[in-house]
This record gives sequence, C-alpha cells and structure tokens, in this order.
Amino acid sequence: MRSIIIKSISIFLISILLFSCAQSDKTETTDKVAVTNSDPLPSWNNVNSKKEIIDFVNTVTDKNNPNFIPIADRIATFDNDGNLWSEQPAYFQLFFAIDRIKELAIDHPEWKNQQPFKAVLENDMEELKKQGEHGLLELVMATHAGNTTEEFEADIKDWIATTKHPTKNVSYDKLVYQPMLELLQYLQENDFKTYVVSGGGVDFMRAFVSPIYNIPSEQIIGSRIKTKFKYNNGDPKIVRLPELDFINDKDGKPLNIQRIIGKKPVFSSGNSDGDLPMMQYAASNIYKSFMLYVHHTDSIREWAYDRNSHIGRLDKGLDQANKDGWTVIDMEKDWKLIYPFELTE
Repeated sequence: MRSIIIKSISIFLISILLFSCAQSDKTETTDKVAVTNSDPLPSWNNVNSKKEIIDFVNTVTDKNNPNFIPIADRIATFDNDGNLWSEQPAYFQLFFAIDRIKELAIDHPEWKNQQPFKAVLENDMEELKKQGEHGLLELVMATHAGNTTEEFEADIKDWIATTKHPTKNVSYDKLVYQPMLELLQYLQENDFKTYVVSGGGVDFMRAFVSPIYNIPSEQIIGSRIKTKFKYNNGDPKIVRLPELDFINDKDGKPLNIQRIIGKKPVFSSGNSDGDLPMMQYAASNIYKSFMLYVHHTDSIREWAYDRNSHIGRLDKGLDQANKDGWTVIDMEKDWKLIYPFELTE
C-alpha cells in the first residue's frame, strides 16, 4: 500500500520532514474582488490566462463555431493537491495520518516504545524518515484501514472540523483556491462536467470536498485501497483493507479517466509532473482542448516552488507547457487573492 496518502512514497517520506519545518505565514491580501455578473472570474487579474480561458469557453460553446463541443463531451478534469487547494508544507492527508496516530495512541500504549509510532508521538521526523517505507506502511495501515467506509468518513469530517493547518492557522477546507473555485463554477455553468482526478485518497477527498467544489462524489477520482463487503447480519458494510488497489498518479490518471469516465477531457488542469500524462491525454482529444497549469510563484501569500520541489514538482510539465503553448497560471501575477477567506478580510 504505497500512495493513499500521497502521490508517491518517496515524496511522502520527504514531505514528512517538511512537516516539522517552520513556515512563515505572511498572507497579504491584494486588491479586494468586486464580484460582478459580467466577470466570471473576478479573483483573476486581467491577464492572458484569464483571457485564454474565457476565449476557449466562448469558442467551444458556440454552436456556430467549427470548434463547438457537444455538451456530452465537455469533460474537465482537475488535479486536487496544489491545483484546487494548497499542498505545503506537506499534503493534507499526511497531516491527517499523523494526527490520527496521536489520537489513537491512547488505546495503544505500546506505541510509546514502538517505531514508527514512537517517532510520530515524539514529533521526531528525522527518526520517522529512518523508518523508511516499512514504517510508513505501518502508519497508513493504522490510520486508513481496518475500519468501515462510514467510520473512516466520520474520522475525516471530525478532523476537518477541529484541526487547523500548522502555518496558515485556518481549517484545511478553507485553503482552497478562490480563483479555481470560480473557474469550476464557470465551467459548470457552461455545461462542462467537472471531475477531480487526484493522486490523493479518493475516500479522503469524498468525505468533504463535494460541497466545496460542487462536484458529486462519483466525479471524484483518486487512489484507493482494497475493500470487502460484509453483510453484517442485515447491516451491510464496506470494510477497508490494508492493501493497495490503484495509484491514481502519473500514468494512472489517464488510465483511470478512461476506465471511469470513458472519454478524453477537453479541459485539464494540474500543477505538477504527476499531472502531465493527464494533460497529454487531454491534448490528444479530437476536439479543441485546453491544458492549464498552476505555477506556484507566490512566496508571500502562498508558497513558491517548481522544478526542485519535493512536493508538487513542476519540471517536465513546465517544459512541455512552454513548448506546446499550454496556459500557465502565474499565481503571484494572475490572481488577485488566493483563498476564499480573503474576500472578507
């Protein structure tokens, strides 16, 4: 079981170290957004990325345009971590796993002297890294398996309701990107069927993101562990097993898109090399397609990282975007604000 929490084991392990690093929260709000009916993307500055998105939507929804796309084929896929919400200094699902270990420790006194749990309980991230893949698997099995889907969902909802991000000091569900929420709504209003296609755990996301993105659970696609059905004396349950079923990252994204959606996207958005195969798949559509990368360039309001980052590395994807003329969002320059709570500050 390798990537329920993250997009890859190696990135996951390195991100554990970042969890202990102090990050300065220097959130500064730029000009406030005046929402008007005439502007579908009010949190965006008047930049090329905004213009290109609107031009694409106007073109493919115009029945008189040769590039018109029928409603049934207007499929839009969005990565989640780093694309619809923040992913620094570690993936949100990693924070959930660590917090769950600490919460469950009361029923496991043996963990005080047993690695890798001891390292988590002592906030010793250097020692946790030394535990390697085997140690990580133990943490995942202890927090993500052995329960029913209902129990797992309840644990996540309780965590979201009671826990704050370590540097932004707001609940994790508030760290979604306001400009991307506007983009989702704009596409939905123009009859695009929007999907989340993420390397994160599908059940983790489904527990709380549907109302935030206005995307139903069946349109949220992610990594998953194996499950089994129990009739349970007339009270049927789906039980989560400590075994990987599918990693929805890199090549896994187009594979799962074909398997679950059955159509190529005409609009695809991501922020890392892990999203590149999904973008390449969308670019091969017979219809006019739109590939959108979020480039994290804002070290003040969010974080700045790309080619050398251990989380959300954007290297090969950035090269192909520049080569093929895909749209790249410069977060610092293109967005008036980052998070929804800035609207009321």
